[in-house]
Amino acid sequence: MGKLERQALPIILTIITFFGLVGILYLFIVALNLFPHSEPILLALRKRDILVGLTIYLKTSVDFALFIGNLMASNPGWKNRIAIELGTALGNAFGTFVVLAIWSFFKEVPILMVLMVTLASFVLLGMAQDSIEEFYETLKTGTFVKKIFAVFLKGLVMINSLTSPLLSKIVPHMKITKIKPMPFISLSIFSISIPFILGLDDFAGYIPLFSVINVFGFAIGVFLGHMILNIALFISPNKTVSLVRTPLVLIIGGMAFIAIAFWGFYEALHILKELVISN
Repeated sequence: MGKLERQALPIILTIITFFGLVGILYLFIVALNLFPHSEPILLALRKRDILVGLTIYLKTSVDFALFIGNLMASNPGWKNRIAIELGTALGNAFGTFVVLAIWSFFKEVPILMVLMVTLASFVLLGMAQDSIEEFYETLKTGTFVKKIFAVFLKGLVMINSLTSPLLSKIVPHMKITKIKPMPFISLSIFSISIPFILGLDDFAGYIPLFSVINVFGFAIGVFLGHMILNIALFISPNKTVSLVRTPLVLIIGGMAFIAIAFWGFYEALHILKELVISN
């Protein structure tokens, strides 16, 4: 197979996967509407809802892009790119389906949302440590900046040491810069978990939006955002891999993970506060 074919095949499969998942989404909503609900989910398609889903997904996908870049670095080749694409697309869709089902049957599940957001936040802190550790190794010994990051990293390690025994069982291999090569099947299965775990807080955040936008169009926008991001990553794997390994991206990514994690903790506390007040 020529270079052009190896480049084009994963992208073509990405597009085919998108349309296939849209079809599954349609059938999934039809199945949900068979159950007795106060309001069935409308299968209307509006540009506004698709754009909202697309925008929100792309704005919250920095962690996904960084992780995929490193996964591509440790698992090169067009076959592995296909495994990563199919796995992450299915994981993204599965997470969306789960949230749709939760919202459809329960409308509001605050305790479950708190657990989802908190778990995702601790996962992000673990990934931030890994990214910042690699950035730390690029700094010159004895510099003021390295001393500052040594203190910062020590605090991060202390926090993660409390949760790592649990997270290592729930989310194995969740190291962003130290991912081992895997066979095709293992890589596909692992890739399914990536968007679901990284997007737990994003998925939980989708629920409040469902009361003001059409769910069907929003979910299609999320799938479309995932497809666009994957195509951008796969068009130039070498540039993507080299980009995510640069010190600047490592530190920006690490700090972004920390910011998203603490925002997740804030959201979880806010949900608990509202729950206590309402009772």
